[in-house]
Amino acid sequence: MLQEHAAIISQEFNLMRKHVAATLRLLDDGATVPFIARYRKEATGGMSEINVRNVQLRHNLLTELDKRKEFIVDAIRAQGELTPELEQRIADTLDPVTLEDIYMPFKPRRRTRAQAARELGLEPLARIIMAQNSDDINRAAKRFVKGDVADADSALAGARDIIAEWVSESEKARSIVRARFNRNGKVNSRLTKGADPEAARNYQNYFDFSEPVRTCNSHRYLAMRRGEAEGVLNVSITIEDDEMIERLTRMFVKSGATPESAALVKQAVADGYRRLMRPSIENEIGAALKEKSDTTAISMFADNVAQLLMAAPLENKRILAIDPGFRTGCKVVCLDAQGNLLDHDVIYPCPPANDFYGASETLCFLVDRYSIDAIAIGNGTAGRETERFVASLQLPRKVQIFMVSEQGASIYSASDIAIEEFPDQDVTVRGAVSIGRRLLDPLAELVKIDPKSIGVGQYQHDVNQQRLKDALDYTVQSCVNSVGVNLNTASRRLLSYVSGIGPQLAANIVAYRQEHGDFTSRSQLLNVPRMGEKTYQLCAGFLRIPRAANVLDNTGIHPESYELVERMAADINASVERLTRDKHLLHSIELDRYVTKKTGLPTLTDIVLELEKPGRDPREKAEEPAYDEGVRKIDDLHLGMELTGKVNNITAFGVFVDIGLKENGLIHISQLSDDFITSAHEVVRIGQMVHVKVMDVDVQRGRIALTMKGIPQK
Repeated sequence: MLQEHAAIISQEFNLMRKHVAATLRLLDDGATVPFIARYRKEATGGMSEINVRNVQLRHNLLTELDKRKEFIVDAIRAQGELTPELEQRIADTLDPVTLEDIYMPFKPRRRTRAQAARELGLEPLARIIMAQNSDDINRAAKRFVKGDVADADSALAGARDIIAEWVSESEKARSIVRARFNRNGKVNSRLTKGADPEAARNYQNYFDFSEPVRTCNSHRYLAMRRGEAEGVLNVSITIEDDEMIERLTRMFVKSGATPESAALVKQAVADGYRRLMRPSIENEIGAALKEKSDTTAISMFADNVAQLLMAAPLENKRILAIDPGFRTGCKVVCLDAQGNLLDHDVIYPCPPANDFYGASETLCFLVDRYSIDAIAIGNGTAGRETERFVASLQLPRKVQIFMVSEQGASIYSASDIAIEEFPDQDVTVRGAVSIGRRLLDPLAELVKIDPKSIGVGQYQHDVNQQRLKDALDYTVQSCVNSVGVNLNTASRRLLSYVSGIGPQLAANIVAYRQEHGDFTSRSQLLNVPRMGEKTYQLCAGFLRIPRAANVLDNTGIHPESYELVERMAADINASVERLTRDKHLLHSIELDRYVTKKTGLPTLTDIVLELEKPGRDPREKAEEPAYDEGVRKIDDLHLGMELTGKVNNITAFGVFVDIGLKENGLIHISQLSDDFITSAHEVVRIGQMVHVKVMDVDVQRGRIALTMKGIPQK
């Protein structure tokens, strides 16, 4: 089966068959996508992680399709209807929709009008009518008048029901109708009768809306579906019925048919289309459009989450974090460079208390006592007011000030993970710690929170939740493994995303660390309960030990290559540690000498890159945002004003930008670039600082329209 799938996938993705086959064998053997992409480049031909993931997903779909084929073949065989030709057609089919069309005539039926007619013995009459060569159908119908068939008209009605079902189950007819829906169908949305327009004003764009199926965007269709779920919209997909019936009539009514039989077939075709086929195809097209919309939304959400997780860390800095508030005050915590809680307090610089002096004294004391390097301020309620207050202070040492998204911090603060980390602190302290740690290391902190709660989604609650979970789990896993994890400081949750390590083994690693102290070498992982050789192979290369005795333990070089690296160093009379300090010496190594069937230039090149900078972090460094000090509220904006902002969410229709106000500005996708683009991700990323111009301001509704067109970017 793997070879068959390899042939299909290699053709679909334009990849070499042997590389796809090798990837499938590795996956079948339990290897993870990050491990395959990073440490098995010779086998995969240097396939990117995206391609390895695509191969995995397509293989999974083909496996599901194979199981469905087996079920269908067995079901048709049990009915005694399976022919060699039919079995071959099923085997050759790669389209799930076509497969279901083939199976439809053989599906067990609930009690339908056609089934009732068959039970009355009217199927032979239906066949006489479909032959379309009888000069006296009425006389033929009278032969079937018996029992519950009262008269010829009843017999003909039952026969038409059977023909209507044949029409609706015709593979060719369904293909024609499906193609017409895809080509000419329209998605329609109307306000539900009796619904209050004012209460449903969030959906006012869809009160009387129609758009071709082929051009309907993901976010619009998901919005309509949400409105339908809330009972305020009626959503339908339609085509020109009369035109379609005429097309099907030409298909089923034979040339030279007798007028009487042709009229009966025409009636049955119209009935089969309107009553059976059209609702079925409409549901099918709607499901396909929903799946397509889900795919687009999930992909965009996953990209946003990846960018947020890969945001620049502020490493090795002492952080003072503030969770702002008005009446309840601002929760303040101090963290060391590893994110450990040092102290906490509450200040009241905002209304109604306005305790500027007391808040100033507390902050100055904490900054001085704990040698604070940066201040992280949550961007929620009272965030801007608190940021301006802090910026106005003469602190005892120079600090950087950052606004940090606090989306999901409250969810973390009440979670089991937070309680386990800080059993003696209340939720307010835990929430402030989360804000500070997000600045220190966004990846390590955000993995503790459900990705749907971190504020960068679009309709994430309306898409298929299992598909969303799978995509986000993979996204988090990919980010974690691309950065690497400090084995001695990583939380249980962060470790659980490392290649090959699940929640239980992550807990075992943390427990071992607590009992035996910090790890001093990767090989010690083999002493952790339930850590086998296979799992060690999958995870070891992604774990880092910064001050290990062996410098290779703090690199992305896999332990299976240690002996090779040591041989390379010995051949030039140097230590491995010296290679990490002397780039000239490192680049003097002739890599071709070490190429084998198992280890090629891709792996050797990766080894050199890792030796150049042990413990390197692929993420950029944190950048302190600079907002316009003259803009404090939406009323301060005017048309044409140029501002600096920070991208904090990307959607299908545009980009939301933090410009230093309570309200975010929106750059519509058409205003992102002078060039035509299909996705905002082509131009910007989450966390990017951008220069924008104000196009429109709606103070009453709190809406700000921005543009990047014609504005030079750094």
